[in-house]
Amino acid sequence: MIRGLETPVRQMRRKVFEEVARVAYNSTPESLTADIEAIPYRLVDENVVKYGTDQYRIRAVVGEQLRLAMGMSLRPEDRSVHLTAGIEESNISEKYYEPPLMQVIPSACSACQEKEYEVSNMCRGCTAHPCMEVCPKGAISMVGGRSFIDQEKCIKCGKCKSVCPYDAIAKKERPCMMACGVNAIKSDKFGRARIDNDKCVSCGMCMVSCPFGAISDKSQIFQLIRALKEGGEIIAEIAPAFVGQFGPNITPRNIKAALQMLGFAEVYEVALGADIGAVAEAHHYVEKVVSGELPFLLTSCCPSWSMLAKKYFPDIADQVSQELTPMVATARTIKQEHPNARVVFIGPCASKKLEASRRTVRSDVDFVITYEELQAIFDAKDIDLNQFEAESSFHDATGAGRGYACAGGVAEAIEKCINEYYPGVDVNIEHAEGLAECKKVLTLAKAEKMNGCLIEGMGCPGGCIAGAGTNIPVAKAKKALADFVKNSTKEIPPQDYAEIELK
Repeated sequence: MIRGLETPVRQMRRKVFEEVARVAYNSTPESLTADIEAIPYRLVDENVVKYGTDQYRIRAVVGEQLRLAMGMSLRPEDRSVHLTAGIEESNISEKYYEPPLMQVIPSACSACQEKEYEVSNMCRGCTAHPCMEVCPKGAISMVGGRSFIDQEKCIKCGKCKSVCPYDAIAKKERPCMMACGVNAIKSDKFGRARIDNDKCVSCGMCMVSCPFGAISDKSQIFQLIRALKEGGEIIAEIAPAFVGQFGPNITPRNIKAALQMLGFAEVYEVALGADIGAVAEAHHYVEKVVSGELPFLLTSCCPSWSMLAKKYFPDIADQVSQELTPMVATARTIKQEHPNARVVFIGPCASKKLEASRRTVRSDVDFVITYEELQAIFDAKDIDLNQFEAESSFHDATGAGRGYACAGGVAEAIEKCINEYYPGVDVNIEHAEGLAECKKVLTLAKAEKMNGCLIEGMGCPGGCIAGAGTNIPVAKAKKALADFVKNSTKEIPPQDYAEIELK
């Protein structure tokens, strides 16, 4: 896993966002097309040998990344389409989205092998040859004094690798496919990765696991900056995983001041909506599950987890909590107080971009950007967060709501609320992180093996602090969040908190 590492791929992705932000701020209608066309040449010159390929290919890749960063789709491979084709539709000051969210850039994909076991030069040709003995298909023989695997006979079971005393058998597997817990990564006719959008739940783990930068999501930073330049009341809501994402010593006051410099009128903490949800789901669990009316309750805050349940387990999808997610609950609270404001969700999650665009439940969220994208905007404006501090901090949320950002934190918050509001009521907790583990838990729930449980699911291993749009390693983010939760002035919200009217 390469999440959180400052690799050349990550640095180039950040530079693309930064350049798009700079164009959004500085370009005129007359210069916009030329300014965008110049970006691949400015970012990629003859000094890019550290990226391991030629400058012309990287420019082509950067060109496609630029289109995605503008919210547009990739260009087709079978005909000539200009880099800025369709920019008129993208050049607006409101949410712009051309589905699908996640896309594979063909020119960047290395066509990695899907799955194969291969004998390396570590093989000693040992007399015991346990690899041959355990192979159920007789696919391994000795050739030239070393083990050899007949790929036509091999069934990819991995038994040979598990018994080799020299660890001489390597498992070669496509990183994006390995990271995808719903088997949504397929191959095109050239062996390159492609995403099956009918299976994909847009968690973004394939994107952050590809060492070639061949998978990317679409961004709304260009349209957001256009809106900020136009003025009007624009309010940020920032998810609790923000701690540590913009530097080890950056406080909420630093972030609030920097956001205000960008033009945001106010900043709210999404943990406010998490507090509302924790209270509501605590009551729901006791009133519906403990009473026996429902077999179990699935949390709703992670959109990839909810999408997984609805796509793959429709028989139990109605057990997903109907409570508003923290993003939506916070946005509706903001709109009650500021009915004419536009709301921007800032968080770690790629799939929140889809949640904000859905039609079934009104999100009240006008734009969604990630911490990674926000950092690029700060860089484009040369804003050093250490240099500014607001007079006040965010909304004073509780530790329970802030803890939502870490795997297990949602269930823990709800459990604490139940213990406080309903003393003596037992709470059965299960939580899963990563889509593969989530599928296992939902399979058990469907088989009635989870009855009586409060089940939390997180699409990203580690939870929101490990989302596709984060800036730092998961371990650092986990520690920063733990300190943030510990230093909260209140541990849990009051029992009547969820009665705030959200219409």
